Amino acid sequence: MKKKLFTIFGNPVNHSKSPLMHNLAFKGLNYSGCYTRYRLEDGSKLRDKFFELDITGANITVPHKEIAFEICDELDEFAKRVRAVNTIVRRGDKLYGYNSDALGFLKAIEEFKGSKRVLFLGAGGTAKATSIILKDAGYEVTILNRSAKRLEQYPNFKTYTFESFKLEDDYNLIVNMTSAGLKDESLPCPINILETLISSAKAFIDVIYGKETPFLKFAKQHNIPTKDGSDMLLYQGIIAFEKFTNNRFTFKEIEQYMKKAFY
Repeated sequence: MKKKLFTIFGNPVNHSKSPLMHNLAFKGLNYSGCYTRYRLEDGSKLRDKFFELDITGANITVPHKEIAFEICDELDEFAKRVRAVNTIVRRGDKLYGYNSDALGFLKAIEEFKGSKRVLFLGAGGTAKATSIILKDAGYEVTILNRSAKRLEQYPNFKTYTFESFKLEDDYNLIVNMTSAGLKDESLPCPINILETLISSAKAFIDVIYGKETPFLKFAKQHNIPTKDGSDMLLYQGIIAFEKFTNNRFTFKEIEQYMKKAFY
């Protein structure tokens, strides 16, 4: 029986743990699938590549999540709301789009009980999806971004640019939603802003995983608890795997194999 092919599209993707996670689950659950990675520079080619490479399902990472939303034939209700897709499943000649990032993040911060005021650094596709699901769950989310243009996508949230930011609230969770620190030693915002956030922070959280970013190093220097993006990656991967395999396996069944990628 020919194995079904799955992949992750993005740029960069060589650091991605998704292939290891999914292949461990395919093997452990005796499912005939193979998961690869594909560096896609031109997001406009995403749909064509899906059919050209005969992909059954894919995860979409930066910078193509908003393009992924545009190229799908069918979208679930949450993906429609956030206008960003990170999981696509092909059924026949149609592409079905979902967003598992936000659900993964929500589950990943369950440990910080009582921390309901959140500041996002960055306003891209991941931040957009996650801000909406957190608001639905009763969190107060504020968005801080370098430029004002992207903030126009957040009409129902309090927003600031680096220049306009002033500390008007106590933020419990400070979250880096950007790629700052992934390939370099940059911070997601000016250090003087981070210094104003220390007093009320219960944790600094980075969606980047597998690396102690300058953002997390800064937090540790000030004795603030930190969390990288490993749990978010794991949980969104499990949710994506459920979609890939048409809910054939339970969350717990998938988790027992996927989490081995982090040992």
